Amino acid sequence: MAERGYVTREIRRHSGDAVALEIDNVAEEVPVALVYNGISHAVMMATPLDLEAFAVGFSLTEGIVDSVREIYEVEVAPGCDGIEVRIEISQRAFMAMKARRRSLAGRTGCGVCGIESLQLLDLVPEPLAATARQVAPTTAMIRRAAEALRGHQQLMAATGGVHAAAWCGPDGQLRVVFEDVGRHNALDKLIGHLARAREAFGDGFVFLSSRASYELVRKAARMQIPMLATISAPTSLAIRIAEQAGVRLLSFCRQDGFVEYTSPESVLASEPLVAAG
Repeated sequence: MAERGYVTREIRRHSGDAVALEIDNVAEEVPVALVYNGISHAVMMATPLDLEAFAVGFSLTEGIVDSVREIYEVEVAPGCDGIEVRIEISQRAFMAMKARRRSLAGRTGCGVCGIESLQLLDLVPEPLAATARQVAPTTAMIRRAAEALRGHQQLMAATGGVHAAAWCGPDGQLRVVFEDVGRHNALDKLIGHLARAREAFGDGFVFLSSRASYELVRKAARMQIPMLATISAPTSLAIRIAEQAGVRLLSFCRQDGFVEYTSPESVLASEPLVAAG
């Protein structure tokens, strides 16, 4: 596996009637097994970079641990068919994870049919705390982040096939960027890095080089991140979760403007996310 996050392939490039033999860089995607206290919990397809940060971020955003203090050790063990990331967590978190796994195993069918409330799917995190700092978006702020992002996407420049998650200050200045073939993986890596560095999640916003899907908003809300900005469009479920969690959601972020879908000052009308019991 390549530590730089990509592999090289010999390709044939066709242009009109001409064919050229070239070497191309391809983003690496490998199975990453997340193992908690010796029990395999999930296998994610990810770019094999920054996996310690990924494991911490995934553990936090998926609610496996409540705090980075409950993560005692992270070990990355490459293998022939993929990578195993071994995470040692507190006994409280481990017992809660096992109880949750038993609950999920008891469901049948598609996993959604028959569930009385969407809350049981853990779609809606706790709302942002009333004391959470709110970032007021401006065109200048988004322009600064959008202009700087491309220059920090080294893996994207090499392969053209990965997403980026950036942490920006309130002024839009980029502080750190993580990349992965999966947009949710990139965000987990970013969140894991910030958690390990004891950064304040309310002191800035996330800028993503992707669309705004529900899992990205859910992860941001779980970490009490007040604002999420994306280059592409949101989904309806992402908007509904952002509204109920109190996350400010911006999409179509460009150098000349953005679209604000939710804000604390103006909550757009939407159907409740919780199904009637």
